Amino acid sequence: MFMASPYIPNDPEEVRSQMLKSLGLSSVEELFVDIPEEVKLKRSLALPGPLSEVEVRKEVERILKKNRTVKELLCFLGAGVYRHYVPAAVDFVASRSEFLTSYTPYQAEVNQGMLQALFEYQSMICELTAMDVANSSMYDWASALGEAARMAARVTSRYEFVVPHYISPERYMVLRSYAEPAGIRIVEAPQDRETGRIDLERLKAIVSSKTAAVYIENPSYLGFVVDNADEVAEVVHDVGGLYVVGVDPTSLGVLKPPGDYGADIVIGEGQPLGNYMNFGGPLLGIFACRDDPRLVRQMPGRLIGVTTTVKDSDRGFCMVLQTREQHIRRERATSNICTNEALCALRAAVYMVLLGKNGFKELGELIATLTNYAIKLTSEVKGVKAPLFKAFHFKEFTVNLDGAGLKVSDVNKELLKLEIQGGKDLSNEYPELGQTALYCVTEEHTEADLRRLQRSLKLIVEGSG
Repeated sequence: MFMASPYIPNDPEEVRSQMLKSLGLSSVEELFVDIPEEVKLKRSLALPGPLSEVEVRKEVERILKKNRTVKELLCFLGAGVYRHYVPAAVDFVASRSEFLTSYTPYQAEVNQGMLQALFEYQSMICELTAMDVANSSMYDWASALGEAARMAARVTSRYEFVVPHYISPERYMVLRSYAEPAGIRIVEAPQDRETGRIDLERLKAIVSSKTAAVYIENPSYLGFVVDNADEVAEVVHDVGGLYVVGVDPTSLGVLKPPGDYGADIVIGEGQPLGNYMNFGGPLLGIFACRDDPRLVRQMPGRLIGVTTTVKDSDRGFCMVLQTREQHIRRERATSNICTNEALCALRAAVYMVLLGKNGFKELGELIATLTNYAIKLTSEVKGVKAPLFKAFHFKEFTVNLDGAGLKVSDVNKELLKLEIQGGKDLSNEYPELGQTALYCVTEEHTEADLRRLQRSLKLIVEGSG
């Protein structure tokens, strides 16, 4: 008698018939009667016949060779996921089995090594952001933003959340998904079209006793730094609201940390801290706040604390203020972060330790220098304007092609022919900016890379004329 493997769906006909009989069905198709006929695929799948393991491997490798990554192309695409150098020690430490196989701590205290690593991560995030308490951690910047809005609403019992006009559309959509079920209304704050500054007078007209929080991104989604961020803090605090600031942590070696200009909650994307691009994920959401009992008790995610043992007064690490639904909070939980985001946080911790205070400063200075040099070179191309905003830019900047009479999509296609990945097309996201792309540079770029971009843009622009 043929014995089916319990791990492979190859049940013999008699087993299938027995299962259908026990369900009171005559065919497998009856399991799908709820699916409308017009959406059903009424033909066989175009799949190849059975292949050996060797043949499958060769076929998969053939398909994978179609991919062209940042290793083959000179890439200037950022907008949320960035190519940064990852020291070899990060991979070595994170690949140790003690860390690599450690899932979300359920019996946390038996895993002192992971808990200490997460405690160190939290401590360094607090130093970077000038905040008092950090968790470890969120899924990504977008989910951290959604959680910040809900947290602000819980703390203030208010249900309006103010966001800037120039915000990542992806982050905005996730925020909306988090906010609407909680009854939170999202309000847009105008920004100056020339400088990117938050319009304070119009902001004052927007905020009120209904405002839970005001949120800004600094550096912004378009790369410019909001230089009146401290004044925004005064406006929102005057009406009793909270101030939420989103950051790129690699900028904090050269820019004032949010805690120093009045932030109550700081969020951001930790992927640049020792985590690869990985085709867009997994990412690492940063979340920190002031040492205020109202905030800490409503903070999402896991917090790791340090204590001493009763018997020998040895140092020990433990999970504190557990807000997750799997433990004791149930329906009162403030988050459901339950995947191994801890491994991404561990990588960030190793990365931050390796760089240290001076390393972060050098990294920030290098990126800022390269950003300004890239702006200088691209703005020298006839018909190109870079950037659109009169402000200090970090890592990312806008490149407008209206003067050249070209579309971003067409220029990007031509750049690809020259082995260059151009910037993100913003023409659909922000039509008022015209044919504008968002370019990104990091410490991975060299002077030669930026000059190559300039030459390529000149070739495309002049050739189109």
